[in-house]
Amino acid sequence: MIVVVSGASGLVGSALVPFLRGVGHRVRCLVRPGGHAAPDDIPWDPARGRLEASALSGCDAVVHLAGENIAARRWSDEQRRRLRDSRVGPTGLLARALAGTPRPPRVLVQASATGYYGDRGDEVLSESSPPGRGFLPGLCVEWEQASAPAAAAAIRVTQVRFGIVLSARGGALHKMLTPFRLGIGGPVGSGRQYWPWIGIDDAVGIVARALEDESLRGPINVVSPQALTCREFTSALGRALRRPAVIPLPALALRLALGDMSTLLLESVRAVPERLQQAGYRFQHPGIEDALRHALSRRARRP
Repeated sequence: MIVVVSGASGLVGSALVPFLRGVGHRVRCLVRPGGHAAPDDIPWDPARGRLEASALSGCDAVVHLAGENIAARRWSDEQRRRLRDSRVGPTGLLARALAGTPRPPRVLVQASATGYYGDRGDEVLSESSPPGRGFLPGLCVEWEQASAPAAAAAIRVTQVRFGIVLSARGGALHKMLTPFRLGIGGPVGSGRQYWPWIGIDDAVGIVARALEDESLRGPINVVSPQALTCREFTSALGRALRRPAVIPLPALALRLALGDMSTLLLESVRAVPERLQQAGYRFQHPGIEDALRHALSRRARRP
């Protein structure tokens, strides 16, 4: 297939692009002004609403991963605006451009997040569960709805709701490694909140499956079938690093340090991959011990 990818330099995109090329697909990246562009890449400027629909004509599939890092900085009013503007506007721009191409792609795989569900305690959350309340659920709802023009043009749209993507090269796990290696890691807050997670290889594999599987339409929880509390997750990381993981980080200290962004670590989201299991997807690393060993070994092998 000819696959167009936005957010190709991000955590998932940087693993997805070489995977797609390795299995024989042709990848064209959406590149913003000032970015490094290859001859086959497609320029776009979502801040100014610029994307030529004709440049997308003839592509078979689109993977839309672009969006500012949700944990880049504290959620001031300005940062909330930036997070929204980096997701909702660009998604709408891309969806409208795809709908206006002479030959639209068959599928649009759009990034979203399990933050859609909000803080739900022990409630088991499938793709049919309603959204939660608060900034992050509201953002995810707007983000997913922005792809409506593509769906209206008979393009199959799949929203991949990522949990915590485990990679030692970036994201949440990368940030946790230093304190845990120093022996000062441990559970956050009560430790009873559920942290949805997925290994980077499965994150890539699920996106690739969504490109080809006609049955995957609408939201998909990109999470492991092994639901873990924060305490269980941090204990497993301590064992993987052969370090103690017993020093707790109080919720109050985290709220003082991060403000509202602390909800990323303190809220409980017990999401399950119901749609993937119904589709027969076989997880490469369904257990946390294996997933952590794999992520850490890949970092060790990096040149």
